[in-house]
Amino acid sequence: MPKLNQIIAIEKGVKRSADKKVMKAEKSFARKELLHGISRTYQPRDDDGEVLPAESKLVQVRVSEGLSSVSEALTELFDITLTKDRANQSACADVVIDGEVLVKDAPVSFLLFLEKQLGDMLGFVRALPTLDPGEKWDFDPNTDAYTTEVVRTTRTKKVPRNHVKAEATEHHPAQVEVYYEDIVVGHWNTIKFSGAVPATRVQEIARRIELLQRAVKFAREEANSMEVEQYKVGERVLDYLFK
Repeated sequence: MPKLNQIIAIEKGVKRSADKKVMKAEKSFARKELLHGISRTYQPRDDDGEVLPAESKLVQVRVSEGLSSVSEALTELFDITLTKDRANQSACADVVIDGEVLVKDAPVSFLLFLEKQLGDMLGFVRALPTLDPGEKWDFDPNTDAYTTEVVRTTRTKKVPRNHVKAEATEHHPAQVEVYYEDIVVGHWNTIKFSGAVPATRVQEIARRIELLQRAVKFAREEANSMEVEQYKVGERVLDYLFK
């Protein structure tokens, strides 16, 4: 008995072959002139009348032959498709990670769905926002966010000062230069918050997804390795249609 993965492996080729034969038949039927033939002979009225050559054209395309070719191709396609679909209804396997059954008796259709979803999920997870590695972060349950340590900085204010370059005399006023001095007037206490996650968290989730992807692929291969009963339905269907 063949295995399901063998049926799946040849299904596309059988379908391509059937499609080509149907298309070939359609194209040949569209050329109406190839469907028609003729035979004409000329007989003069009198024995000494002009003799003309006979004319003939053979039929080059026969609908019956096209239907026979299409019927043969579709018979194989119908048989292999029904065999695959019947097998898919019963083909299943466990998804196992580290000896633990995560999904029991998963059918092939679900394993294919899960494989697609995990691929999408891996792209989603790898794009998750991560914490700035240039800061030291700790999770604060009170704010439900990651926070940095308090950073204390000063606030300054420029205060004008006078610098006497020359004292006043009886004849000249004092020469004074104004300059500004930065004076500490207060302090900032800064804490940064973030709703992102640590890069290690993203890496761990991605690793788990990749492990599950492998487990799903193993399960799918196991399910597809089951032996299948071959079904023959195409001949009966095509006989009903064309005979």
